[in-house]
Amino acid sequence: MQRVASLLPSSTEIVCALGLGERLVGRSHECDHPPEVTALPALTEPKLDPEAPSLELDRRVKQLVRDGLSVYRVDAERLRQLAPSVILTQQRCEVCAASRQDLDDALAGWIGERPQLLSLEPHTLGDVWSDFGRVAAALGAPERGEALAEELADRITAIAERSQRIRARPGVACLEWLDPLMAAGNWVPELVALAGGVDLLGESGAHSPWIDFETLAAADPDVLVLLPCGFDLARTRRELPALSERPEWRALRAVREGRVFLTDGNQYFNRPGPRLVESLEILAEILQPAEFGDRWRGSGWEDV
Repeated sequence: MQRVASLLPSSTEIVCALGLGERLVGRSHECDHPPEVTALPALTEPKLDPEAPSLELDRRVKQLVRDGLSVYRVDAERLRQLAPSVILTQQRCEVCAASRQDLDDALAGWIGERPQLLSLEPHTLGDVWSDFGRVAAALGAPERGEALAEELADRITAIAERSQRIRARPGVACLEWLDPLMAAGNWVPELVALAGGVDLLGESGAHSPWIDFETLAAADPDVLVLLPCGFDLARTRRELPALSERPEWRALRAVREGRVFLTDGNQYFNRPGPRLVESLEILAEILQPAEFGDRWRGSGWEDV
């Protein structure tokens, strides 16, 4: 049986959703779902303080990347001791998790057979669904990938069919970072459309764009959704003053009409894995509450 080291929270969730969690022997320091994976040894750590304010985090990350340095350390010695046959990582974003280059460096001194490296790079919902198949195939169970993709696609279709019955489609701005401002791209605009909204700032499949407050004010969304990368609800609320203390904040339509929402971006929207379906459910509740209710209120989202 293969031994799997997953250095990406979403790939860890994919392995477990495929019913192959018993093959995991190591994880990243951020892998925390399902809860039992936290018992596995952590193989990465950040080079910066994740509790620093958003602006400081952004400055430090950009400095590391500008200097050609990684944002994470990989414990190469522990990785050797665990002797995985498959390592899952990512090539989508140098800030999200250990990259393929980090793994190449960690494995440079290995003697003997090297593990298979599978690097994920999703930008759209279709890419995420394809990754289910890629991971399943690497673990010798391609039929499980097909079954998981079909199951989740059916759930998404059911939500989309309900939302399409509603004529009123609010203009939505989703923010992936608050200081400086970054709009959410990649799969988030697709989720907004499926949930019954119109994304005003992001482009499906494109990298999340940096924006200024003037761009946000010009879009003047009906609904503002905050989903900072890596932040839970409590952390997002702590970072809110970076926006709400700006003098232009109260002029935004979404603020005036009380339609600003915090979400747990860390557990949902920022992880390109099976729980993007739950992310869609959260958005549907925010955008179309009369149709979808508030089951996720308090755990997936909150009112400001």
